[in-house]
Amino acid sequence: MLLFFLRRLGCNTKWVVSPLAVGFAFSMASLVTATDIINTASGTANNLEVPVNSNQTVANVVRPRLELVKSGDRAAAEPGDTIIYRLTLKNTGEITANNILITDILPLGINYVSTLTQASVTTGTSTIPTSLTGAVRSGQNVSFNFPSLAPGEALNVVYGAVITPDAVRGSGRNLAQESRSNTATHLVRIRPGILSDCGTIIGRVFIDKNGDGEQQPEEEGMPNAVIFMDDGNRITTDEKGLFSLGGVISGDRTGVLDLTSVPGYEIAENTRFIERNSQSRLVRVAPGGLVRMNFAITPLPEDTPPSPSSSPDASAQPNSTDTTDSPNSPNPSSSPSGLPRE
Repeated sequence: MLLFFLRRLGCNTKWVVSPLAVGFAFSMASLVTATDIINTASGTANNLEVPVNSNQTVANVVRPRLELVKSGDRAAAEPGDTIIYRLTLKNTGEITANNILITDILPLGINYVSTLTQASVTTGTSTIPTSLTGAVRSGQNVSFNFPSLAPGEALNVVYGAVITPDAVRGSGRNLAQESRSNTATHLVRIRPGILSDCGTIIGRVFIDKNGDGEQQPEEEGMPNAVIFMDDGNRITTDEKGLFSLGGVISGDRTGVLDLTSVPGYEIAENTRFIERNSQSRLVRVAPGGLVRMNFAITPLPEDTPPSPSSSPDASAQPNSTDTTDSPNSPNPSSSPSGLPRE
């Protein structure tokens, strides 16, 4: 009877066959590459000067070939938006791929929403809804499990993720991969939205009839009024006296009403807020904030007395030398000495 003993050292497997002729030994070695298994055998004996080698046999390794594609429903988003991602894993190989595990690494600030997950399997032109065996989230990693994919089948995974304010500090790029597939990526550009470092100024120029500094329903706005900002921006009000300025750098901002753009009007007196008696306004713009800058005006008084230098009586006074009624004035019929002319 022949007894076989197997010893394995790394990729080399040695077979010892007993009983054999005295001093004879038999061994076999296998080399595994990415696509092939290469097998050889050799034998030695005490009475052989060199080992006896066998021929080489090659066995092709057939593996599933998986291709992964990732896409999103938008290229840009801002905090508060929801983005829908789609993963498509297709088996383009010749054998079934078992124990499918897709790992998707989401960037900072983009959070997985489990309630927005759907799956389906596409075979040819037919797509059938299915369910995943598991979807596990660990930090920013999301894993999707599926039993198997036959050759030619494609697994479609659609899920949603919400954009949080932290996404502004992230890269917006996420990576997805199945251990036997390529790495698929998708990049979404994160816009800061209202969470940017800039703010917005809105306001109005109106005719204040009651002097309270606030526009009432019966107090109309002043169109075409001009406001100059401290950064050089020139703003003109619309037909209702309204204006707005976006993208204002945060911090203290100043606006000045150009009174020459509203002829016949002046800044309305305000007894409640002394600072509103000036034609300039100072506001503090917070990052992503919204502030108001209003200007109340009132018509100039019609009975404003003219200045003394412009008095019509003074300007119309003739420079007369007729001093007939003056007792000290000389008689034009008299001589310089006061005697009667001859």
